[in-house]
Amino acid sequence: MATDKKFAVTGVSTLNGKTKIRFANDTMRIKILAKNGHVDVDLVELPNEMTKAEIAQYLKSIEYGKGNPAVLAAVAYVEKKNPAPAVVKATVEKTEAVTV
Repeated sequence: MATDKKFAVTGVSTLNGKTKIRFANDTMRIKILAKNGHVDVDLVELPNEMTKAEIAQYLKSIEYGKGNPAVLAAVAYVEKKNPAPAVVKATVEKTEAVTV
């Protein structure tokens, strides 16, 4: 389910063979993930606080996880579960139509 909550840090970690996107507001999250058995933890600070939908778009734009199918699948999953708001999509489509 999409949420309006914003995060300052994002990345991936693997636990029990499953790679997932992680969201946090502080890079200290690395310690908690490591303590709980997560491996391949890779968190990055975002340029500004973002929603999950915005984070998915941002990670795609910077080619985060390029060459790693597990990371790319995790990003795609977050994008699917947190689509961009319809209002934003409609505004973008109208803007493109007007500028053409």
